[in-house]
Amino acid sequence: MSLNYSKKTLKHFRQPKNIGEIKNPDAMAEVGNMVCGDQLFFTLKVKDQKIKDIKFLSFGCASNIATASVMTEMVKGKKIEDAKNFDWNKIVAELEGLPKQKVHCSVLAVEGLKKVIAEYEKTNKKVSPVDKKSVKKIIKKKSVSKEKNKIVKKKKTSKK
Repeated sequence: MSLNYSKKTLKHFRQPKNIGEIKNPDAMAEVGNMVCGDQLFFTLKVKDQKIKDIKFLSFGCASNIATASVMTEMVKGKKIEDAKNFDWNKIVAELEGLPKQKVHCSVLAVEGLKKVIAEYEKTNKKVSPVDKKSVKKIIKKKSVSKEKNKIVKKKKTSKK
């Protein structure tokens, strides 16, 4: 059975972009498809909430390699929030189509992107300035409440 790959798909398969691993990544994740056996491993570097670098390793077919290659090219420089909503259809369009039986590779690539972003967010939770203000208000209110409770208790014990 012959698969009709576009020239772009073959180019990304033969000369993949962003293949390898980032040293000291901010996050890493692995995804796989048990039906076809394809696997992808992603490493991610983030700066100012934008994807500074993303690399992948693949154990899979030409489509697996090409879809991961083109996806990493497309998401570099994107804000994390935008990359979380990246659609696999964009990969297929960028590659000028994929054989029907290989479209799942683009879905797997996006699944890996979302997983590595989730890992990044899990390990890099930061309190935003708005949240810091809210936390300070809550702490202040609790401190005031504690002081009020002490005063009320003192008044009750002094009246006895």
